[in-house]
Amino acid sequence: MPAGQGCERGWGNRVTIASRYHRFAVIAVTALAALAPLSLMIYQSFLTEPVFTPGARFGLEAYRSVLADEDFAVAFGTTLLLGSCMVLIAVPLGSVLAFLMARTDLPGRNWLEPLILIPVFVSALVLSFGYVFALGPVGLLTTWLKSWTGFTPWNLYSFPFLVALAGLIHVPYVYLCAATALRRLDSELEEVARASGAPLWKVALDVSLPIATPAIFFGGVLVFFLGFELFGLPLVLGEPQGVLVLTTYLYKLPGRMDVPPYQLMAVVAAIMIAIALPLVLMQRILLSEAQRYVSTRPRATRAAPLKLGPWRWPAFLAVALWLAAAVLVPLAGLTLRSFAATGKEGIVLPGMPTLDHYRALLDHPDLVGGMVNTLGIGLIGGAAAVAFYGAIALAIHRWRSTWAPAMNFLVMVPRAMPGLVAGLAILLVFVSFKPLAPLRETLIPVWLAYAIVWLAYGVWLMSGTLLKVAPELADVARTVGANNAHVKRDVALPLIRSGVLTSWLIIFLIFVREYSTGVYLLGPGTQVIGPLLVSLWDKGATDFVSALAVVNVVMIGAGLFVAGGLGARLHG
Repeated sequence: MPAGQGCERGWGNRVTIASRYHRFAVIAVTALAALAPLSLMIYQSFLTEPVFTPGARFGLEAYRSVLADEDFAVAFGTTLLLGSCMVLIAVPLGSVLAFLMARTDLPGRNWLEPLILIPVFVSALVLSFGYVFALGPVGLLTTWLKSWTGFTPWNLYSFPFLVALAGLIHVPYVYLCAATALRRLDSELEEVARASGAPLWKVALDVSLPIATPAIFFGGVLVFFLGFELFGLPLVLGEPQGVLVLTTYLYKLPGRMDVPPYQLMAVVAAIMIAIALPLVLMQRILLSEAQRYVSTRPRATRAAPLKLGPWRWPAFLAVALWLAAAVLVPLAGLTLRSFAATGKEGIVLPGMPTLDHYRALLDHPDLVGGMVNTLGIGLIGGAAAVAFYGAIALAIHRWRSTWAPAMNFLVMVPRAMPGLVAGLAILLVFVSFKPLAPLRETLIPVWLAYAIVWLAYGVWLMSGTLLKVAPELADVARTVGANNAHVKRDVALPLIRSGVLTSWLIIFLIFVREYSTGVYLLGPGTQVIGPLLVSLWDKGATDFVSALAVVNVVMIGAGLFVAGGLGARLHG
């Protein structure tokens, strides 16, 4: 055998072995990240004391205590009711909105879509502050209407209002699922229905939306799951009237005792995981089902948008009214409150705006540190997370074995932990293992919690990017003499560069908006904007809250602007 061939074969064997070790390392790290916090949380729920306490022993006392608590039963029932009502509001509205945007000639579709997606990128916590500042007892619209009529026709701090607002701001999630399916559907059936004289509403109800039913069901399950883990709106709008859901019950539980009852908190978390995991698996099944109905015809062969005729402007007005309720009112209330002088009842529009709240914000070291940390965890932490997600996606994408389906399931498991639960699980990890204790006052636990919660979504993003690089392309490049370094530099990198950048920007937006995951991890040196807002609201520091929330919105807006400028498509 020629020496050159022997060297090539030896190099190939080393590459194969290195690739195999890479895949096993990725599996091990993924399993550790996905299962260790979850397993520790379940283990803690069966202990009588915190896991790091020497006297902890196995027992069901924590379960008996929680299940016997009347507040838990109320919170559990309220959570189910809230999630169900959100589905009843968001699914029909989101489906109709998707049909109007994807299949009709609705005016202004191109510039309406970015506005429709705002509630996806701006957290429910920030929107809830905006509703308080606009529609609360001394809010902008409340005081204005009261000065004209002498009464207020709404009560923001009521469960029906909470349900209505929660449903309205989750419409975009159903819209995204349904619109993506409707844009990819073959329109021949719509054309036949229109040619036979069917009115537009009948085409929508009998043809378009039924075909998109799996995607709409997926959106409904997603909304129910988001309602199940909803924290910001119930905390801000429900607490004044004593409305408890599972997340706020879990959040308030430590305040009942002198020492944090980790065993009781773990029980609540375990129950939430037991309910959430089937919902996550159901979403996966529905997503696979929805993809079966995607048209493979070229986009250019599809029919022109359906004509709304005289209903164009009434439909546009309906969309505008929803946008006003879900986006304009809370963001306007939040912005105006951040410029309002302290000490006045409500917000008086003719009054002189002030920058005092922003000056106070910049004079507060912890708040400035929180803003810097948020940018850091979004930019640097987002890049690190994308690299982690990419390594997992590459192992799944390139490894044609029985491990690939197992990995696909493994990355889904952490999504069964709502953000609040994931943060609690990571806290338990860092307080239970002494070698990790020095890292407790760094941003590493916060980043780890964020990265684990969004593991499934991040791997999905990177998998879509890696699908652009077919293995055959690398084989062709090697046949003309390219080595692995050249293949990566000249073939793979140009194809995935834009996808990786888009994934990084999306993860940046997610990390910057995140709030519930970091609540239990907030401490000296670990301040980030989301958990800081929760802490400041609990302390009644509404001036700081309004200014810091606007800063958060500006960060998200800047990220969206950069993403749009680079051509990133943030919707289906």
